[in-house]
Amino acid sequence: MTLAVIALGSNLENPVHQVEAALQRLAALPGTRLVRRSACYRTAPVGYAEQPDFINAVCEVDTELDAEALLAQLLQLEQDFGRVRSFRNAPRVLDLDLLLMDGVTRDSEFLTLPHPRMHERAFVMLPLAEMAPERQLPQGRVGDIAAALDGSGVSRLPRSH
Repeated sequence: MTLAVIALGSNLENPVHQVEAALQRLAALPGTRLVRRSACYRTAPVGYAEQPDFINAVCEVDTELDAEALLAQLLQLEQDFGRVRSFRNAPRVLDLDLLLMDGVTRDSEFLTLPHPRMHERAFVMLPLAEMAPERQLPQGRVGDIAAALDGSGVSRLPRSH
């Protein structure tokens, strides 16, 4: 089993529901179990601003799948939820990003692990810091990285979500 960290996001069709439903589906992937998850966070859109706010979360899963198989499952889940890739930073029903897998590095056309820009994104680092502040990334400790980011566009939702 390998511990993997996945970021979730949605800003269409009841985004909180989409993220919660995706967490349930992630826990049901073959050879995979949900270990823990962050709260949901409301995030102002980045890049293309003329769209609704996003709901973001991060989770850890233990999986028997290798990185490429896990990525394929994530892409299939996005499709199952109705993800349409119309343009970069477009609104979406579900976005799943494989951020890292313990002890695994990749640098291919399809997958880069650890995710090369996660440390720049408050909507990833704030939920990750809530869940695993001591986790070490190539750029440093998650809690320190999150504290250094401008998190003004990211707010934690009450835990009931």
